[in-house]
Amino acid sequence: MLFDPLTLRGLTIRNRVWLPPMCQYTVTARDGIVDDWHFVHYGARAAQGFGLMVIEATGVRPEGRITVQDLGLWEDSQIEGFAKITDFAHRYGTSVAIQLAHSGRKGSTWPDQPTASAGLQSIADGGFTPVGPTDTPFPDLAVPHALTTDEVAAIPAAFAAAARRADQAGIDVVEIHAAHGYLLHQFYSPLSNTRTDIYGGDFDGRTRLTREVVQAVRDVWPESKPLFVRVSATEWVDDGWSPDDTVRLAVILKSMGVDLIDVSTGGNITTEIPIGPGYQVQFAEKVRREAQIPTTAVGLITEPSQAEQILRSGQADAVEIGREALRNPGWPEQAAAALRAASPMAGPYRRGALPRR
Repeated sequence: MLFDPLTLRGLTIRNRVWLPPMCQYTVTARDGIVDDWHFVHYGARAAQGFGLMVIEATGVRPEGRITVQDLGLWEDSQIEGFAKITDFAHRYGTSVAIQLAHSGRKGSTWPDQPTASAGLQSIADGGFTPVGPTDTPFPDLAVPHALTTDEVAAIPAAFAAAARRADQAGIDVVEIHAAHGYLLHQFYSPLSNTRTDIYGGDFDGRTRLTREVVQAVRDVWPESKPLFVRVSATEWVDDGWSPDDTVRLAVILKSMGVDLIDVSTGGNITTEIPIGPGYQVQFAEKVRREAQIPTTAVGLITEPSQAEQILRSGQADAVEIGREALRNPGWPEQAAAALRAASPMAGPYRRGALPRR
């Protein structure tokens, strides 16, 4: 099943080995524009046979970046670089998604390759003032500007404008980032959203911004193209956002035209997470079964037999190979050989195909 195609709306993705969004924090990236590193990084994985690549968290506004070295789609000058990646990937049969994101209170941090971000980048150092549902900071980061009701209401339009640019770049799928403690997660979590206006309070108030973003994007995103949402299915504490909350939200999002839920966990608070092989798969299975919507599973999925079993047991519709793909861009070929499937690699690489026994 790992190398079976998957059709969502008008898009058929050639296999179910997907590259999840992973910020590159490249020191040469400036003003949200794709640089040579991104082209080589994504191009290599397209040539090696990933069915779908999700381009890393891409800011819908300058202050929506995690670091100043993140990508962006808040202006037209940024379209060209994404189009170059997409054109290359399509040439070798790989579909392309882009994760549209707003960092919220976790913005303006120092890039610290290769361990993501650490510490605050001040305005004097080229950073910016982050924003959030309140002025409560994420631990060790800056005090954010608490968004007014009108400022929150303007955010969906920024996501929609970025989605239009993604379509101009030829991108196949938009994924809305509502996970890992970034802005939309900050709003739907009861741990970080203590607002008393229409964007706070109960489940409906806290999820309002996510729903408004989804509606704004679906309204401008072509009907033939799929729309994904990434969520953190649990915050791993009893009083936080829960798996049952996630199912409830997924049912609503499905009715709004979302085609797949990309299921991850955590990121909004500092807490111990019981990490192990496939530790998040159970949540992808729960959402898939109870909300009756396709899901993808991610999180320490490293072995072909493990990935195949996730699909065969009905726990998810696709798997995302993250850190393993950073270490080993040729993972799809190795998995195909282990499962006796045809080589997914681009023609120029086929001489390196492994034997099928």
